[in-house]
Amino acid sequence: MSDSMRPAPWRSDALTLLAAFLAIGAVTGLRFWFHLTNPTIAALSYLLVILLTATASTLKAAIATSVLADLSLNYFFMPPVGTFSIADPQNWVALFTFLAVSVVASNLSTAARDRAREAVARRGELGRLFDLSRDVLLTTDGKEAIDQLARFVARRFDLDFAAICLPRSDEWEVHEAGTLSVALDHTQLSLAFDGAESALEFDARARTYAGHRTISFDGHNVRLVPLRFGTRAVGLLAASGRPVEPGTLDALAGVAAIAIERAQFLDERKAAELARQSEELKSALLASLGHDLKTPLTAIRVAASNLQASWLRETDRREQSDLILAEVERLSRLFQNILEMARIDAGAIAADVRWVHPTEIFEAARDQVEHTLRQHKVDVESESERLVRLDPRLTASALAHLLENAAQYTAGGSPIAVKMSVSADGLAIKVRDYGPGVAPADLPHLFDRFYRGSEARRRISGTGMGLSIARGMLAAEHGRIWAENCPDGGAQFTIVVPAESKTATAADHV
Repeated sequence: MSDSMRPAPWRSDALTLLAAFLAIGAVTGLRFWFHLTNPTIAALSYLLVILLTATASTLKAAIATSVLADLSLNYFFMPPVGTFSIADPQNWVALFTFLAVSVVASNLSTAARDRAREAVARRGELGRLFDLSRDVLLTTDGKEAIDQLARFVARRFDLDFAAICLPRSDEWEVHEAGTLSVALDHTQLSLAFDGAESALEFDARARTYAGHRTISFDGHNVRLVPLRFGTRAVGLLAASGRPVEPGTLDALAGVAAIAIERAQFLDERKAAELARQSEELKSALLASLGHDLKTPLTAIRVAASNLQASWLRETDRREQSDLILAEVERLSRLFQNILEMARIDAGAIAADVRWVHPTEIFEAARDQVEHTLRQHKVDVESESERLVRLDPRLTASALAHLLENAAQYTAGGSPIAVKMSVSADGLAIKVRDYGPGVAPADLPHLFDRFYRGSEARRRISGTGMGLSIARGMLAAEHGRIWAENCPDGGAQFTIVVPAESKTATAADHV
């Protein structure tokens, strides 16, 4: 049951007191219904009602019940019956003893009940702190970590308003959560933070550290608690709504401060990891470029020197010229890959969709790597005559990288199979080669930047950018790419690009 649905404390005490008075009346009625005249039995019955009242209500209600029971015992059971006077002095002692026992027993029962309630409340707060700590440990997103922390605090502690306030030079960075909207005064936040930084004292009576403040914002009482990591204040926790013990607020602020430091540590570690990866990528790029530039430049220089020889035959000159053109094309492809990688990193690739036939995409891709495919027969199979609406430039470029990859990693003269189909998922293109396949250990990393398999590093030169570029281009049009080994040998790469499709008409062929 939520706090808003529970009855008010005074109403609960009033109902308990009314029930106690009715019980006193019922015990008194025993004198008339069953002719009960023994004052000892009546006193014990009254005492039972008093103890039950003390267990269920406050000490004030129990004392009021004790006084009523004492008066009823005197009037209805102590001789002379029907008056408040007592003839036997010993009955005075019995009457006051009964009242004292009632009050003491009520006090003890109320104290025990209050301690039990306090223990239950502390157990609940401890459970909330544990849940909050678990939430913090499961948080990994550095950008949204502080906003998530504020939401966790508000939800776990049933607060109408919770805010994590962090000082940033001359301003405050406030992360709010909860159903209540409160405009925090930054001047008051600065004063509270200055007080938290000036002293660190523990109040044993309040069981909390100094620096707590209660300030009214927009008509709402907001408690400000310092966020301390060790002895250093790192910010403020603002809370409003359900009452929370100051000691629990201190513990809550401590967990929040640890969460903030953890989020900052994760951000720093992520930045360091990105810097390390960037250095590794730069080293890999420089090493790959150094190797892949040196080989074609050396071939071009040798071929150009041979062309100057007067004894060279016409057929030999043509071969040397073709070699120069091939190496120039290789260099152009290398620099094109570098430019495409830079565009992908900069997020400068945007899809330009239009209606196109799948075979047009293949023809555009084949033209890009025509020289690489000269020693291979490419078998194309298109299962659909429908048009697809996508970016043919990006799709053809990605397919060109797959064709180039298949030609490089298979022996000359081996065929390459291309199968194209259109379905509800879009355009699917499968490129199959009949080479040695991909090592199982290399499959998860094929599309990583600059990654080259162990077999490729021994046999084929390259930068390892092609498949990564293909994945980046397909991502710009929400496409997917993956690789798998075929049971009868070779590897198969699959492209799936989401696209609308329609039946080609005569107008589309014009």
